[in-house]
Amino acid sequence: MATDNTTRNSTDDTTSTATGTSAITAWFLGRLPDAWTSTAAPEISIDREEITVLVTVPAPALPDDASDADRAEAVMGRISGFREDTREQRMSIAREAEHRFERKVAWGVTIGDRTQLFTHLAVPVMTRLRQPERMVLDTLVAANVARSRADALAWCVRLVGQNTDDWLSGLRGAIEEVERLRAAGPVSS
Repeated sequence: MATDNTTRNSTDDTTSTATGTSAITAWFLGRLPDAWTSTAAPEISIDREEITVLVTVPAPALPDDASDADRAEAVMGRISGFREDTREQRMSIAREAEHRFERKVAWGVTIGDRTQLFTHLAVPVMTRLRQPERMVLDTLVAANVARSRADALAWCVRLVGQNTDDWLSGLRGAIEEVERLRAAGPVSS
């Protein structure tokens, strides 16, 4: 499953949290084994419910004349191997982080342009939609673009995320700046 990871070191919780985004990121950077960060720094995404840690793993070495299918299989093998070989250590780190930060931890691996998430949450979100919006979702279901209204809504959110990446990145940057300014401000008594 290839995913588009557009959320990097961000949070959708604009209120002051017990532990801020930068503290969580710093903890993971210090806690992850050096071997997991030697290729590239991990990408850490944070929201109210979950921390997602994407580790970059080097691509397997193949002969220059290897086919695209062989390369894809080698990448899948490398991802599968990382998942199995690091399971106990990832679980231990996740338990520590979940206790410390009161959020679930999800893991994934990136090799080149391929990202595979191992464990991640599907969190229910309450929404109120009027009939025109419900009709959009029902059209997507009727056209077999989605299996349910929930899938159709997730599809719409992914589409917006893909098509407004620059705007969302700017918005996330503004949120981070507000968090930084709040942290640097006077302490109320």
